[in-house]
Amino acid sequence: MLTSAWRTPLRLGRVPKGFFLMNKAEKQQMVHSLGEQFRSIESAFLINYRGLKVVDATELRRKIREINGCYVVVKNTLAMRAAKQTHLEPLEPYFEGPTAVAYHRTDVVGLAKLLMELSKSNPNVAFKAALVEGKVVPASEIQAIASMPSREVMLSKLVFLLKAPLQRLHMVLKAPVRNLNLVLKQIQK
Repeated sequence: MLTSAWRTPLRLGRVPKGFFLMNKAEKQQMVHSLGEQFRSIESAFLINYRGLKVVDATELRRKIREINGCYVVVKNTLAMRAAKQTHLEPLEPYFEGPTAVAYHRTDVVGLAKLLMELSKSNPNVAFKAALVEGKVVPASEIQAIASMPSREVMLSKLVFLLKAPLQRLHMVLKAPVRNLNLVLKQIQK
């Protein structure tokens, strides 16, 4: 018999500490919920959190939430079922061992930078792989993503590059009028 609030067995027996049971309906609901989340994202990071203390995990979740990202600890079998026919399906081979999925709907680079910073300060946070815009990125290449400038910086550089030729054209077209004005002022003196 199970209690619905804690999902822990009421019978005393050989149940591992921290173990909880889910019935079939709860598993289906979890797969459906994860599937909805996975369908709405194109980029995600798979993280191995083995050895991560509760305090550190809470801090990790808080920092990811501060940048409007999500961090979900998942059971591998449920995650693989939920990943079917979503953008995360290519990551299926990496769902082994303790796995958490971190994602941000818009700022992948910002999330990568945050996760790299956290993995440097806490060696228990390790990357398994990532999916960036539909392409699987192995753990060894995630550093390259984190070293990229943020989306806002890239957009500002693009605007600057688009604006520069127009400014030059404006100055060239404005020069004859300015020069004529200077000549007229000299004649007036």
